[in-house]
Amino acid sequence: MRWWSVANLVSNTGTWMQLTVQNLLVLQITGSAAATGLSLAVQAGPGLLLGVFGGAMVDRWPRKVTAAVSQGVLGAIAFLTATLIACDLLSVPVLLLLAAVTGIVNIIDGPATSLLGNDLVPRKDVPSAIALGSMVHSAGRLIGTALAAVAVGTLGMASAYVANGVSFLFVTAVIPFLRPATHSARAAAGAAAPAEAAPARTRPLPRPRRGRPSAGAPDGARAGLAYFMGRPRLVALAGVTALSSIFGRNYQLTLAVLVIGPLQAGQSDFGTVSTVLAIGGILGAVVAGRLRNPTVRLVGVLAACGGVLQVAAGLAPGLLVLIALVIPMAVVESISDTAGATVLQTDPAPEMRGRVLGVWRSASTGWQLVGPPLLGLLVEFAGARGALVSGGLLIAGAIACGGLRHRTVVRRAPALPHAVSAVPVPVPIAVPGIGRAS
Repeated sequence: MRWWSVANLVSNTGTWMQLTVQNLLVLQITGSAAATGLSLAVQAGPGLLLGVFGGAMVDRWPRKVTAAVSQGVLGAIAFLTATLIACDLLSVPVLLLLAAVTGIVNIIDGPATSLLGNDLVPRKDVPSAIALGSMVHSAGRLIGTALAAVAVGTLGMASAYVANGVSFLFVTAVIPFLRPATHSARAAAGAAAPAEAAPARTRPLPRPRRGRPSAGAPDGARAGLAYFMGRPRLVALAGVTALSSIFGRNYQLTLAVLVIGPLQAGQSDFGTVSTVLAIGGILGAVVAGRLRNPTVRLVGVLAACGGVLQVAAGLAPGLLVLIALVIPMAVVESISDTAGATVLQTDPAPEMRGRVLGVWRSASTGWQLVGPPLLGLLVEFAGARGALVSGGLLIAGAIACGGLRHRTVVRRAPALPHAVSAVPVPVPIAVPGIGRAS
């Protein structure tokens, strides 16, 4: 787990180095802000359309091999882009083609690396592992952004892509040496455990017969979608996360307009607010590491609290008050993200986790694409304060109404016979992996 965390720190640092200069590169080549948005949409498109299929493939293929190959391919794309930049051969069609290939590889790489990482710890430590991943992500963002400015100023834009390519190769080199925690647990249990008690994911999947669709085929993808929609907790988690992401998480837009506009501060002051957001995220990850059995209800409560804090931030009379509110906002957001990721990655049955993460990738890509334009329109018509206040009220109000409705339905539901409660319910044993920005 220590090696995996180091690999994630290196990878996140390289990713943020590249992200820092990517939009500038597109503007330099095309001179068009619309082209910048198009390149981002092309890269995100495969996740929206094919995320479910990518998750089904991850469920079917060997996890370590899949993660290592996908990381190697992403590294090769980064090196190829750096070479084209250095030789002044990068054109708009080639740029869009590389963005599309990156998006296709990411639909497999994301679930594979996530599931692989959490296999390294016992199930009870999954929240801590996800919280550690959040800390690594925030640290990599701070380090990568700072290093990007130095690298680009001294070596040019291609250096950021080279650094990201090296970070992918580092992860690829670490993966073969990772030992899943489930292996040591089975060894410690010895022959005393009955064969039928073995975790489901340790049993080999049957080879597909001729003419029979594999897990990566449409039937496998449809099964993942049906499984996701049949789990009320996962559907509720998606609803809460979508609301928060669309109306409450795009602080780079709303807080930037608030700081520079109504608060009449400068760009350096917004940089301070962004730094405070990152520090609050790290503090929240430390607190989230204490979680053991988070629930969707906890995620909803935290999201509602974040909405209330967002309303207060929208009404902040000055910069110092805003900074004081930003810290708890970031802490609550970080804890909520960790709790939600834990539920998402441990609630499904082990053999369905790749497909569930694939469905989640498709859904989350959708609201990530819809969120910024919708919030931009809200800021345009209501102003930064109005967007923050109305968005926060919508989040808190919708979650409160959903919670009341759920409580009413539970109270009206007939009690199950006592005999039914005695039926054992299988509990997922294997645990999936920490998220990575790369």
